[in-house]
Amino acid sequence: MLSVQNHRNFGEPYEKRQSNWSEKKSEGRWRSFSYDELIKRYKVNLDIFWLKDESLEDSEDLPEPDVLAQEIADELQTALEQSAAIAGELQE
Repeated sequence: MLSVQNHRNFGEPYEKRQSNWSEKKSEGRWRSFSYDELIKRYKVNLDIFWLKDESLEDSEDLPEPDVLAQEIADELQTALEQSAAIAGELQE
């Protein structure tokens, strides 16, 4: 299970990273931008949900929770059976 420490370990190197880009050194790969700089750009979109799952758009069409739970359980059972079969074949 992921913990706050896992996320902290991932994010800390990025938080400490220094900019290596400048007008004189435009080949630098790491550059930070202020909010004002970003918002001035053409068609800026700070919506973090820019990758939308279209299958989730219409949640009114979802099956009842008990039906969803059974479908999930069935898929997990199938995956478990397939994994067991593969493990069995590998032991032969």
